[in-house]
Amino acid sequence: MNTFFEDFTTFAPALLGGLRISLLLTGASLLFGLPIGLIFAFGVTAKNKIFRFVSIFFVEVGRGAPALVLLQLMYYGLPNANITLSSLASACLALTWTTAAYSGELIRGGLQAVPEGEIEGSQALGMSRADTMRFVIIPQGMRIALPSLMGFAVLLFQTTSLAYSVAVPELMSQAYSTGSSTFKYLTVFVAAGLLYAAISIPATWLSVWLEKSMSKHL
Repeated sequence: MNTFFEDFTTFAPALLGGLRISLLLTGASLLFGLPIGLIFAFGVTAKNKIFRFVSIFFVEVGRGAPALVLLQLMYYGLPNANITLSSLASACLALTWTTAAYSGELIRGGLQAVPEGEIEGSQALGMSRADTMRFVIIPQGMRIALPSLMGFAVLLFQTTSLAYSVAVPELMSQAYSTGSSTFKYLTVFVAAGLLYAAISIPATWLSVWLEKSMSKHL
């Protein structure tokens, strides 16, 4: 046990540096992906055929293709189209696509769950369609979808481990690198797993608590 803690202390700087990159990648993907997901939520049911087709295409591909495939596409595929991105930018773009696709469906479900009476009440008060959408549908829909979005954020953080395949120096990449140089794979991967758990478990508890708290008022 003492040996494990001694090794963990030795490996900690590299692993914590990788954890920082993982959190940065997660945050960036959510920052860009959620607003796009909101657009997709409206796009898949839009009356405009072009907008609807484009939205459905990106949502279905983003949900249907594994995140690893999108990572490889952005990093290795785009250079064939004379578009070269850094490994971190490629990973961010791929995970943003994944985030937008999944969050779009979660948000759409939240928007559709807004009680019809709320919409009819806003119309009875003389609110325009835009104001109803802005002040009634979107706030309540996002509130309903928030617990599910938080659960997805936890999964996204775990999915960042796939970014090692495109040379992003995130937590799993640092664990592989440290393990290959020290041959203490068991210690390194256990330490990496504990760091993932230290973020994922409290975040999962928070999303469950939030879902239970909010469901009391729905």
